[in-house]
Amino acid sequence: MSTSTSSQPLVHPAGNARLLWTVLATVAVLSLLTYLVAFDQGAVSRSGLYLHELMHDGRHLLGVPCH
Repeated sequence: MSTSTSSQPLVHPAGNARLLWTVLATVAVLSLLTYLVAFDQGAVSRSGLYLHELMHDGRHLLGVPCH
């Protein structure tokens, strides 16, 4: 009976690092969007009325109280 052993790992470490950074970047972007829509109340979006109205409509769409 012969047994074959592999000296290579089953999962490549660089793939895990890339996946980790992708997940962290996705969480960061979603956290920023959640802040802008739910909690901003115009602090960041004072530069233009269009962005303020877009975030305001997003609050209504998600059911976040804003008035």
